[in-house]
Amino acid sequence: MAWNEPGPNRDPWNQGPGGKPGGGGPPDLDEMIKRLKARFGGGSNGGGRGRGGGVGGPFPKATIGIVAIVVAALWLGSGFYVVDEQERGVILRFGAYDRTSTPGVGWRAPWPIESLEHINVTRVRQVTDRQSMLTKDENIVDIELTVQYRVSSAEDFLFNVQDPDMTLQQATKSAVRETVGQSEMDFILTAGRQSIAEDTKVLLQDSLDDYKAGLIVTEVNLQQAQPPEAVQAAFADAIKAREDQERLKNEAEAYANDRLPKARGAAARQVEEATAYREQVVARAEGDASRFSQLVAEYRKAPAVTRDRLYLDSMSDVMSGSSKIMIDVDQGNPMFYLPLDQLLKSSPRSEGYPQDYVTLPSPTGSSTAADSSRSRDRGRP
Repeated sequence: MAWNEPGPNRDPWNQGPGGKPGGGGPPDLDEMIKRLKARFGGGSNGGGRGRGGGVGGPFPKATIGIVAIVVAALWLGSGFYVVDEQERGVILRFGAYDRTSTPGVGWRAPWPIESLEHINVTRVRQVTDRQSMLTKDENIVDIELTVQYRVSSAEDFLFNVQDPDMTLQQATKSAVRETVGQSEMDFILTAGRQSIAEDTKVLLQDSLDDYKAGLIVTEVNLQQAQPPEAVQAAFADAIKAREDQERLKNEAEAYANDRLPKARGAAARQVEEATAYREQVVARAEGDASRFSQLVAEYRKAPAVTRDRLYLDSMSDVMSGSSKIMIDVDQGNPMFYLPLDQLLKSSPRSEGYPQDYVTLPSPTGSSTAADSSRSRDRGRP
């Protein structure tokens, strides 16, 4: 009942003074507490049940049931969960591993019976390690290594090791020290970077598998491999000298590869030329011998004819290279046109004379014939 409800000396409990219905005094505090207990708590005294039992007795029991049902529904509903695509859900029953949930919507027994841990199994994690270590040939080298990894087994990642990330860092130090300790410094600084990274990856994964850490190594990169700072200048000079050696060696090999084929080709050409010359000389000798044999046979058959033929052939060969012209004018007095310019050009002795120098013959043929006759008469005995 409202405080401002009409009526003299009315209070919310419909009581008058003196704490009784219709009274005009203030209500008794102890009496009010008893009534509240009887209405909402179901008091055990008879007076409480007598005053409020008829109206409020059944109401608290129904309310408690409804509240209990709502609380139970909320408690059971708290067991529903959602696991993302990149995650795995690890369900614990009373703190112990029970099962692993795949991505999607699922239900588990509500807390405190079961609990859920979300583990990201697709995120690539990374750790970098830099340290100085001793090589096989007792040199010190500074190594900087980057390891990329991810979770392969959610339950192993949670329960088998206390701190998987720290375990991986310690295993990385051990693996890279073992790999560098089995390699020489020159190999590490030059051509062995990729080999060092691959060997470290294999050793690191073997260690993680032995620990059952639930991690898989995806990539190992050797970021830096160099000697200590105090000796870097000396190592740079050594590397430069080694590079100069390789360059000179390559140049020498290139020169040899260029000269050797040419020398082999020239030698093969000379061998072929010598072989061809030998075959040519042998063939010419065989031909001369065969011709001589045939000539001997013909000479035996007709000696005079063969002799004249040999003489004419010999004279033809001899006179074909001469620039002299012999004219027989005993039987007549002919006039000849001699192409002296062509004869002088073809004669080897005419090279020193100018081309326009021409000796003209006598205008009359008789004088030429007479001069020729006198010349022959003087030559006769």
